[in-house]
Amino acid sequence: MKTGIKKIKLHVKKNDDVVVIAGNDKGKSGKVLKVFPQKGRVIVEGVNIRKRHMRPTQTSPQGSIIEREFPIHASNVKKS
Repeated sequence: MKTGIKKIKLHVKKNDDVVVIAGNDKGKSGKVLKVFPQKGRVIVEGVNIRKRHMRPTQTSPQGSIIEREFPIHASNVKKS
């Protein structure tokens, strides 16, 4: 672990069912897919969907735009 970065104790863990209590996705619910304790953020299924532009590669020469979940702060969710 890098110096200066604290690991924050979070009230949610992976596979918990949570409800978003603040932000653009307020009221939505989902399952916690991943937890980032160093940053105090979580990824919730179906919440904070953003479009990600993928660079062309040999497997997909045209590239693509995919929608995926991005992290939100753990203080914006509560267990349901």
